Amino acid sequence: MTDTIQPQAVYDFLQGLQARIVEAVELVDGKNFLQDSWQRPEGGGGNSCLLENGNVFERAGVGFSHVLGNKLPPAASIAHPEAAGRPWEAMGVSLVFHPHNPYIPTVHMNVRFFVARAQQAGEQDIWWFGGGMDLTPYYGDAEDCIQFHRVNKEALAPFGAQYYPAFKQACDEYFFLKHRKEPRGVGGIFFDDFSELGFAQSFALQRAVGDAFLHAYLPIVQRRKHQAYGERERDFQAYRRGRYVEFNLIYDRGTIFGLQSNGRTESILLSMPPIVKWRYDWKPETGSPEDKLYTDFLIEKDWV
Repeated sequence: MTDTIQPQAVYDFLQGLQARIVEAVELVDGKNFLQDSWQRPEGGGGNSCLLENGNVFERAGVGFSHVLGNKLPPAASIAHPEAAGRPWEAMGVSLVFHPHNPYIPTVHMNVRFFVARAQQAGEQDIWWFGGGMDLTPYYGDAEDCIQFHRVNKEALAPFGAQYYPAFKQACDEYFFLKHRKEPRGVGGIFFDDFSELGFAQSFALQRAVGDAFLHAYLPIVQRRKHQAYGERERDFQAYRRGRYVEFNLIYDRGTIFGLQSNGRTESILLSMPPIVKWRYDWKPETGSPEDKLYTDFLIEKDWV
């Protein structure tokens, strides 16, 4: 199926998605996001929303970007070498939330669309969707993991039973610190280069993923936001955040997708945790509550 692509419809959805997520998080946190609209000289722009030192979130960033270019560089077209040199357009919403309370997991989500335009007779536009979300707890809770994965599975179910296990596996493989042989968190879903259902249904799948985010994450926040914690828990949270930074800097920001969207430079500060501790060889005491994260949660598991 090769129905006509509609970038404007994707653009409108993504802008609306960002606004809905920002509004919902402001209601939960009680503090408003700061907003910064920006333009890119080569074409396009975006809107970066940042909540700093809120009542629930220490930092929460929700970015919308829509960037254009005249020629896609070969380094950004490895998966589709035929797209090199074509005019291109990339848009997406990306978010990362870092809570104060260590019993609330950090969460990441993005949904995006990319198209390299046809230039000659007989060529077709090359386009695809990508996205997903993943949960990174500090103190794992089975109810939270089941909630998050169940909502993702239900969102994908109308499009075929094969997508949830495939996207879950892709998430487990991607969000993995290879040098540590350690998952970043408890996973979720991840997909890229997705166009196999044709534009209308592929776009519907992306909308379902984006719309599922608040249902997957906010109930966890509501359950955990008043849970008591102390300096020990905050200290462990800071160490685990160091792993998050390792992944972002080593594995994520230099990816082909990063090149395709101009390196996502505007999103780096939005995604970084505000307080981090890092020591390469630090490990929690065996049998401690902190150790339980490694033994019970940072393992590949079918949560639903």
